[in-house]
Amino acid sequence: MRPSLRWAAVLVVLTAPLAPAQEGQYTIKTEKAEPPKELSDAVRKLLADNAVQFRDAKGDLVAALWFRKEVPADATPEQVKNGLTYRELKETTVLGAVRFDQPWTDYRKQKIKAGVYTLRLGFQPMDGDHMGTAPYPDFVLVVSAAADKNADVVEPKTLQEMSAKTLGTSHPGVLLLFPNTKPGAAPQLVSQPNNHLVLNTKEEVTINGQKAAAPLGIGLVLVGHTAE
Repeated sequence: MRPSLRWAAVLVVLTAPLAPAQEGQYTIKTEKAEPPKELSDAVRKLLADNAVQFRDAKGDLVAALWFRKEVPADATPEQVKNGLTYRELKETTVLGAVRFDQPWTDYRKQKIKAGVYTLRLGFQPMDGDHMGTAPYPDFVLVVSAAADKNADVVEPKTLQEMSAKTLGTSHPGVLLLFPNTKPGAAPQLVSQPNNHLVLNTKEEVTINGQKAAAPLGIGLVLVGHTAE
């Protein structure tokens, strides 16, 4: 069993229906762009040179996101056939990077300053304190590019501490992941219940150094928060 991040706070999911006014407030566009120079060479070389630009209703750039060209997984042929999930990856794996061009907030409404961050996979603990507190137990944690120089996996506790220090809080900065079982050819912005706006994209997967027959779908929540 993989270790889990021992997050201190309980996440409670919003229960209000999707607000129609949210639809159309944000747009995305994919453009050719090299990963940010602020990232270490070890991280940069993992990322594709395509950025997903995330813009607000005024057309102002909120963030640009880069995802891995391919991500290593530990999966059986049956798992590949049934559809890869986040759980076939090692916890704390680098999934991508983001540059916030304006201040933003994470899933817990914690402030994220404008800047460049790595995005690493984290799993919510499956214990009595966390059961039922979020729609899904998978997240990415944001870590300052300046503090995350090594692209290798790290201990979950180390990642938690790095992310919390990045935000200057006692809790890591987290963005929720939705399942994306049928990723499309191009990134899509999809509204989900409870005021979640999700970026659906995909990453190619390698298993034992060989390219898998199917990619991993990524569903990253860009708009949406817990209610505490």
